[in-house]
Amino acid sequence: MSHFKSAEEAAAAGKYVRTVRSFVKREGRLTKGQAAAIERLWPSVGLTLENGRLDLASVFGRQAPVTLEIGFGMGHSLVEMAANAPERDFIGIEVHEPGVGACLMAAEEAEVKNLRVFHEDAVEVLKQCIPDKSLNCVQIFFPDPWHKKRHHKRRIVQPEFVQLLIQKIETGGVIHLATDWENYAEHMLEVLNDEPRLTNLSSSGDYVPRPDNRPKTKFERRGEGKGHGVWDLQFKIN
Repeated sequence: MSHFKSAEEAAAAGKYVRTVRSFVKREGRLTKGQAAAIERLWPSVGLTLENGRLDLASVFGRQAPVTLEIGFGMGHSLVEMAANAPERDFIGIEVHEPGVGACLMAAEEAEVKNLRVFHEDAVEVLKQCIPDKSLNCVQIFFPDPWHKKRHHKRRIVQPEFVQLLIQKIETGGVIHLATDWENYAEHMLEVLNDEPRLTNLSSSGDYVPRPDNRPKTKFERRGEGKGHGVWDLQFKIN
């Protein structure tokens, strides 16, 4: 954690300190703009594990439904969702520092105020920082598919992880997943269907059409141009 004794001490000095937990990060190089955005905005927008269990009403200064996105990439779709739904609050979690910087740059440009960001392991954030039954929605869009069979155990959507999500989402809240890997979509569907506390919102019992509130990413549009499919799943907490 560099020469700072805590993340709070680093934030007070205007510095951003990351904490790596349960995986190896494929880190890229920060651009000057991304680095400057982190330096400038982290004290007001950033959250860390050291914050402990959060009072979300205090974090955002109001009572509102909270959407948590795990693995927001470069953050453009998350910022767009937050800008389009000012009546909701959003928390994003991303382990790749350039993505965090890009997200903060986009949020500042869009003048988004209802967004907070973690640069941490999502499992640790859920366990240490998110109160039970405090979230209205958890979304995971295009997570790493770990497409080789021997790596399937590394996929984030597993029964134990889904149980953790259910613990953190209020009754009537939603888990929203999306992937462009059909095999992973089938795996997600099987895992969620096996959980009795969830109800599939698909009228056909499998996948839902892309909801209007989930923006298409450049990556997704490029994939569609090549004939790739995209599968959305939405399950409600009973």
